[in-house]
Amino acid sequence: MPKIIVQYVKYVDYISIKLGRFTMYSIFVMIGVLLLGAITRNILNWPLSWTVEMAQFIITGYYIVGGAYSLQLGDHVRMDLIYDRFSSKNKAKIDVATNVFLVFYLITLLVGSISSTMYAIEYNERKFSQWNPSMIPIKIIMVLGIALMLLQSISTFFKDLAKARGVTIS
Repeated sequence: MPKIIVQYVKYVDYISIKLGRFTMYSIFVMIGVLLLGAITRNILNWPLSWTVEMAQFIITGYYIVGGAYSLQLGDHVRMDLIYDRFSSKNKAKIDVATNVFLVFYLITLLVGSISSTMYAIEYNERKFSQWNPSMIPIKIIMVLGIALMLLQSISTFFKDLAKARGVTIS
């Protein structure tokens, strides 16, 4: 494989690992927010209206930004009814073919998310609720997470292509 592709794969994998591991710990922040909401509502009798929505925003960032890390580790969902019976090389060939569809899907998702983010910025979109938070930060996180997953899927494509040719990129 050309050196630029090898460098691309290493760089994108490094970013996915670092952001994925950082994002992994946001689950504890979400638990803390929900615990705070439960304590203030049930023990102190002082309900906080923002805790459930904040937890929703945190978990959304968790799975959107963590998607690239999951893809990099190969922990995403796959139908293994027939796939497991193939050799490593044939699995790589199948993954190359299906990755094209994933890249197309992610590009479509990215275009839609950019459009949605631009709308949120232009009209200062807010979630209609008692707390009334701005939707701009979570939409920006959505665009960044989808873009990272697109970059990671291209990296995975190159790794599978190399594996199908009998070469490995680590």
